[in-house]
Amino acid sequence: MDDTTHETLDAVIIGAGFSGLYMLQKLRSLGLRVHVLEAASDVGGTWWWNRYPGARCDIESFDYSYSFDADLEQTWEWSERYATQPEILAYVNHVADRFDLRRDISFDTRMLEARWNDETTTWNLTTDTGRSIDAHYCIMAVGCLSQANHPTFEGMEEFSGRTLHTGEWPHEGVDVTGLRVGVIGTGSSAIQSIPLLAEQAEQLTVFQRTPAFTLPAMNAPLDPETVADFKARYREHREATRHSNGGVLTTLAEESALAVEAAERDRRFEAAWKSGTLFGLLSSFSDLMIDPQANELAAQFVRDQIVRIVDDPVIAERLSPHSFPIGTKRLCLDTGYYATYNRPNVELVDLRTEPIDRFTATGMSVGDREIPLDVIVFATGFDAMTGALLAPRIIGRDGITLKQKWAEGPRTYLGIATSGFPNLFTITGPGSPSVLTNMLVSIEQHVEWTAACIEWLEQQGAASIEANVDAENGWADHVTEVAGFTLYPTGNSWYLGSNIEGKPRVFMPYIAGVEIFRTVCDDVAANGYRGFTIST
Repeated sequence: MDDTTHETLDAVIIGAGFSGLYMLQKLRSLGLRVHVLEAASDVGGTWWWNRYPGARCDIESFDYSYSFDADLEQTWEWSERYATQPEILAYVNHVADRFDLRRDISFDTRMLEARWNDETTTWNLTTDTGRSIDAHYCIMAVGCLSQANHPTFEGMEEFSGRTLHTGEWPHEGVDVTGLRVGVIGTGSSAIQSIPLLAEQAEQLTVFQRTPAFTLPAMNAPLDPETVADFKARYREHREATRHSNGGVLTTLAEESALAVEAAERDRRFEAAWKSGTLFGLLSSFSDLMIDPQANELAAQFVRDQIVRIVDDPVIAERLSPHSFPIGTKRLCLDTGYYATYNRPNVELVDLRTEPIDRFTATGMSVGDREIPLDVIVFATGFDAMTGALLAPRIIGRDGITLKQKWAEGPRTYLGIATSGFPNLFTITGPGSPSVLTNMLVSIEQHVEWTAACIEWLEQQGAASIEANVDAENGWADHVTEVAGFTLYPTGNSWYLGSNIEGKPRVFMPYIAGVEIFRTVCDDVAANGYRGFTIST
């Protein structure tokens, strides 16, 4: 596309990660004129940006991949149980090449504004490259964890060393050999990167506000026999995951953690710990995410493991979470994280007792001391679920922006549409299972539902589709209600927006799981897209 021209399309997709690429493939197969705008220089989404040391998926490779093409899953070879960022990015590039997707993608192009035109029933999009595009449909495939959170501290401009963010890691890599490195945060990206940074750095100082629960990944190379066996039953496995709760095959036990003997409880917890899976521990009993007393038993089991691994009991206690139920903040998988604190060149600073006062020219002032640093890494996560959706200016009916509409928290119908914004689709948006599941399963469900909806609209000759206010309100109430049956809303997590100052506290994911959500969405479609207004 020539940046100097004004073009009219059937659909524009924002984002060339897993959801954007599949959306492009689906809409192109319908014969629509469709184009993707991508701010990065190539495909990959979060896996293009997140190149920090140790970046790795926490869903097993066989599951964290597309299921829509049987030949693709048979020809691609994963090398490890949990794929690294470079391998996942290589896979995404392979998919883009295999389906010739790049010819319909503009890279290094960020959408600045999308404005709905009621008369023409189109979205007018403008970009930072000066492009103007009219499109009948606008599909936001921007990802749930793609808008980096950049906290500010006094004196940051004075620091003479280098600052980095795990979500915006330099593509050429960073050599910290012999340097004094500080890491702010102990979420997933920190837990993955800290062990590797500690191996390189002369001194590594970790600044922790709230410790996280993390389980051993038990990662290992995939042997040929395992691969062959899995590929032989891949189709059957895919169908089962599509109708599972979390998008992976995990069976929730029927017994309460309080109803079995302590020895049996410990046996199950130990088996889950050694399984190296994200969902195993919380599925080992029926009530771990419902009953605070049962949850505390699982939490204490993990704390006991921390004490077993970490030599210094003071450090072990600092690393042991007590302020939230286990699982209410996303569990992490790690490789040697807790053992890293046994290294003589690693220090853990507890920001609850020694808060960051300010940055200085040579490091950071915390409590009553200054810590000299050459490199400071912000492992501070993302403005999750809504950040990337609200970054551009999206203007719907009557000049109302999406940011104005969501001022008190996001409101969607099925996580895919919001009233006042016709023909705007949000893939795995707030109000859908998304981050509580294997994202690839949720992405495919949303993309396929959206493509089928657009195909139906085209067949009907419809001008627009828009979520009804009543349906949206009912769905928002339902999402909140089902979350309220669990411990999730008590976690003060990014699921609630708690990591972003001033962000409304709304529990954003849909807790009921992939299969229930799929059934609801299919029922909506089967009933003439109940809850939507179709204009001709």
